[in-house]
Formats: sequence, structure tokens, C-alpha cells
Amino acid sequence: MNTTSSISRCCLRFASAAQRRSVTATRPILHQSCRNLTWTAALRPLILDFLLPPPQSTYIKSGTPRYNVRTSTAKCKRQFTSSAPRQKASATINPRHDENGNEMTIEITPRASNRLKEIMQADSNPSLLLRVTVESGGCHGFQYLMSLTDSSSTSPTDDTIFEAPDGTGARVVTDESSLELLKGSKIDYTMELIGSQFRIADNPKATSSCGCGTSFDIQF
Repeated sequence: MNTTSSISRCCLRFASAAQRRSVTATRPILHQSCRNLTWTAALRPLILDFLLPPPQSTYIKSGTPRYNVRTSTAKCKRQFTSSAPRQKASATINPRHDENGNEMTIEITPRASNRLKEIMQADSNPSLLLRVTVESGGCHGFQYLMSLTDSSSTSPTDDTIFEAPDGTGARVVTDESSLELLKGSKIDYTMELIGSQFRIADNPKATSSCGCGTSFDIQF
């Protein structure tokens, strides 16, 4: 009985000792593994995903090639628009030519022709014309004078009548000497805060003009 109890106690001590050795042997291994893991993590470079280039376009061999929506770079066709060419008014009565045989013409802008049409309709007078005259005076030597007149008051020998090409029926009349200084210019209608008026623009004969546009200078 004593022998059996002694054997049992001996086996128990042996088992306890073996268990302690197993735990002791495991701890260094676990500690070493953690150190290796920490060292490996320290050596691994840090990768920032948002700094990486975007994915490239991908193609599918079967069927029509498809593009990644994120990287599609389809080019849009750029459209260019050009301004409408300048249309000269035609001389319907008494056309004139310069010393080189070129016809002396002027231009009537759509704004000017539409305004003249409105005036004709408001006065119920389709014979209404805009008379443009150039006289000496003003702060720059010459000045433009404009007035509304009736076609019955025009001179068949001295006046030239131009009609706008847009079909509004707007007409401008000027005398021969004034046309010499107006040829190639543009008759426009401006709308400003201080008032609206007909005015002459882009006169190739004028070398300088005042701010209001009614007076100009020429080079002889």
C-alpha cells in the first residue's frame, strides 16, 4: 500500500515537472516569434493607396473593346464658330464709284435696320429714310449729322440711297460729298444708359474721333 502511494506521488511529481519544462520551453519561442514579427513589420515599406496611379484602361478581347469608366479619355470635338460676314448695303438709287472705279458702299447693321423698321411701322410711313450728312465742324474738324426724312425730299441727282440687305426695307440716304467721307463705314444703332442713337462706326477715312463718336478727323 505504501509502495503504491509512493509510486503515485512519484508519477505526479514527474508529470508536474514535465509540464513546467514544456511551458518554459514554449515561452522563448513565442517571444522570439513576436520579435521576428515586429522586425518584419518595421522593414516592410508603408504603402499609401491614394498615392498610387489610377488603374489603366482595360480591354476585353471578345466583342467590342470596353473602357474602364474611371479612366476613359474619350476626346470631345471642339466646335469653333465664326462671326457672320459683313453684308454691305446695296445702292438702289444713284450708285457712285470712286476714282479707281470701285463702288462706294456702306454697311447697315441689323440693329440699325430693325430700329428703322420700327420707326417706319410706328409712323405708318414706308417712305421713311435715315439721312446721314458729313459737315465741317465739331471738335475734330468734321461731324456726322443724322435725321429722318421722306423719300420725296431726296435729290435724284445728288443723293444716293442704300437699302439694308436683310429685307427689313430700311434705307439710308447720303449726298455725294458726304459719301466720299463715309464709304466703307458702318451705320449702327447703340443702346446705352445715357440714351440710344444711330451712329457711324469703323469709318476707314477717320484717323481720330471724339468719345461720343459724332466728330472725327481725316488725313488728307
